[in-house]
Amino acid sequence: MRNHQEFRPDWVSAPGETILDVLDERKLSVTDFARRMGRTRQAISELLEGRATITMSIARRLERVLGGSVEFWMLRDFQYREDVARLHKEDEELVAELPLGDMIKFGWLGPVPHPADELAACLRFFDVPSVQVWRDAYAGVQDIVAFRTSPSFDSSPAAVAAWLRQGEIEAEAIECGPWDSMQFQGSLAGIRSLTRRKDPAKFVPELQQRCAEHGVGVAVVRAPTGCRASGATRFISEQKALLLLSFRYLSDDHFWFTFFHEAGHLVLHGTKRLFLEGTDTPDSAEEQEANDFAARILIPDEFLPALLTLPTDPRRVIRFATRVGVSPGIVVGQLQHHGRIRHNQLNSLKRRYRWSE
Repeated sequence: MRNHQEFRPDWVSAPGETILDVLDERKLSVTDFARRMGRTRQAISELLEGRATITMSIARRLERVLGGSVEFWMLRDFQYREDVARLHKEDEELVAELPLGDMIKFGWLGPVPHPADELAACLRFFDVPSVQVWRDAYAGVQDIVAFRTSPSFDSSPAAVAAWLRQGEIEAEAIECGPWDSMQFQGSLAGIRSLTRRKDPAKFVPELQQRCAEHGVGVAVVRAPTGCRASGATRFISEQKALLLLSFRYLSDDHFWFTFFHEAGHLVLHGTKRLFLEGTDTPDSAEEQEANDFAARILIPDEFLPALLTLPTDPRRVIRFATRVGVSPGIVVGQLQHHGRIRHNQLNSLKRRYRWSE
């Protein structure tokens, strides 16, 4: 559980704002204030805008002209400078955490001509006004990634958040019917036949179209550096779900098992949670349910006894896959999962995909 004991605002308030409040209460103009302070109008403008530091000498004059102690004005300025430094550091940290190079390379961001523009470009991408709002919005991602205790799941929360955000952007552009759990589940047996298609450029659009009919926006988004996720689901509105795939393993058995696993989360586990899958997704009842759901869709129960006794001759595997209506690679993946063959056996029957640069 996240602990929010310390108030850390995502905004700063210069001492000049307090000064202007007092001037307003006393009906004093800035010109009169400058005269009483013995400062030029330019110097007072710098003070009000926070560009001039309140020194001991200025604090004594503020005490005489406006009231408040010297200590109050010195502390007010100190707190402002500290907040500015903290927010600047947080800005720099976010830009450093994000896989900015990949985000530009993959076309998620346009070219950023100057480093000073990087933060603004990233905030526009996430559609948030500040770093603190970004951290609040993606706190759930931080918590899920932090829960991966194995070193092999060394994802960066910021990289995962960028991947999720690009998935949301692409899913939002897909015109979908309203979410219908029963209709979506009923469509999955038919979608299984797409596993036999060889070319992602042809089967992914059809997969997206079939899922969109029932309120699911399927996005296939390349994972950037620092993101080890293979799939995710979340609802982006009450009537629209995001099912996000990374093609991380670039083989048909992983891709399709991940798709049906994520479909299982949507059907079985409601509309309120983010599910994120990777190499070390923690064991839980929900994850096991999604695994079982995917396995039953790919190899229906009536074929399971034959799978568990299937000879491991490649030709027999291909014939069995044809009978079931899935790709041979999926049969190989399930044989490996059930321990019938080693993970380095029959991998030549799996189809390998590659990202187009």
